Amino acid sequence: MTAPLPPAPIAAAPRRTWSVGTLTYTTGGLALLVCWLLWGDFAWWMRERSAMPMVQLLLKKFQASDLLTGVFLITMPSLTSMIIGPVVSYWSDHHRGRWGRRIPFLLATTPIVTVAMFGLGLSGELGAALNRLIGGRPETLHQAVLVVIGCCWTLFEIGALTANSVFGALINDVVPRELIGRFFGVFRAVSLATGILFNAKIIGHADAHFREIFIGIGLIYAAGLTLMCLRVKEGDYPPPPVEATPANPFFAAVRSYFRDCFTQRYYLWGIAFFAWGNLAFIPVNTFMLSAAKSHGMSMETYGRYFVVMFMVSFVLAFPLGWLADRFHPLRVGNAAITAYAAAGVASYLLVRDSESFGLALLAHGIFSGCFYTGTAAVCQVIFPKLQFAQFAAAAWIVNSICQILLGPALGWFLDLVGNQYRYAFLSGAVIALATLLAGLVLLRSTPPAGATDETSL
Repeated sequence: MTAPLPPAPIAAAPRRTWSVGTLTYTTGGLALLVCWLLWGDFAWWMRERSAMPMVQLLLKKFQASDLLTGVFLITMPSLTSMIIGPVVSYWSDHHRGRWGRRIPFLLATTPIVTVAMFGLGLSGELGAALNRLIGGRPETLHQAVLVVIGCCWTLFEIGALTANSVFGALINDVVPRELIGRFFGVFRAVSLATGILFNAKIIGHADAHFREIFIGIGLIYAAGLTLMCLRVKEGDYPPPPVEATPANPFFAAVRSYFRDCFTQRYYLWGIAFFAWGNLAFIPVNTFMLSAAKSHGMSMETYGRYFVVMFMVSFVLAFPLGWLADRFHPLRVGNAAITAYAAAGVASYLLVRDSESFGLALLAHGIFSGCFYTGTAAVCQVIFPKLQFAQFAAAAWIVNSICQILLGPALGWFLDLVGNQYRYAFLSGAVIALATLLAGLVLLRSTPPAGATDETSL
């Protein structure tokens, strides 16, 4: 009698892996990647959430007009972006080094942003020193401080916009495409949690302690970005296209850049959707703190409204990321921008006091948040992967040109109408309708020949 055969060993289930380029992640590796990116994202958004309202407060504190505010907060950053964005993005796309093609730029700009935030925090003392140095009088002190704020803000924007040109591209390079909508949903949740923290615990103290706030957030940014850059690893990239050496390499690069980015109808509508979508929220974002003060709203109440809007957006963040993966970011964005346009018109017609302004502020924050969350991955699924940074910068060029024109025009108009900030809501609604038009046309457009399935609608 033969002995029974031993049972066959049960094969172990294959480990789930995700790939992007030459990078392959297990579940644990992907979780670790997300943790480090989220840590950098927290520091990133602490900077973003604090810079604009804090500088608005500084400008009002030192008696800047709405025209000067528009130039400082809209025109100057846009002009800087238009110059820096294409250069850095093209350079980053073509760079190959042992640290990757994105991380060196993030590391290099971190100390620039940190020093600029320190300078903004100490702008009162630096302005007083400048006023003494040039032999100014007491009545010229505010002008001297505004000069310091302008210089520090320009330095801040140079560092921040350089980093902005490559941070999204880093995510595009290291996060698997099939998870990118949900990943940006989680990123959006971190952004909103940061906004809740800043507006619930910090902004109420901004008038009295802006120095400590600027310096503290500068330190958080320096630590967060540096640690993320040291822990996140980029993969290997194919070499950039080999081209014959032209007589004038600079003009050849410019010609190549504009030929790639601005000659195909599909990408042109994608650039318009991105650029106008970002522009739509700028009128209210730039002047909402001034509007709150004009309606007699305290900074504590102002902060509480932001906490509510961020909490609502936080709850919606992951569902909107899932919807973007399921139905395409463009469709989610079209729905959100339609709601924003309707809310903007209603706000223009109905805002008269502190309570109605608070409701308009909530609508602005929630619908703009839905748009930002729903479209967070729209560039990643529309623009070509290997040239992503330069196409994203091309969209910022268009956005910057519009902002350069919008900043002084809107500031001048608001000064002209006696600082009636409900016109900011109407301006945003008009731009939102233009964004919707671009989104609808893009949905009906055909991706260029050779586009991957990931760009198809």
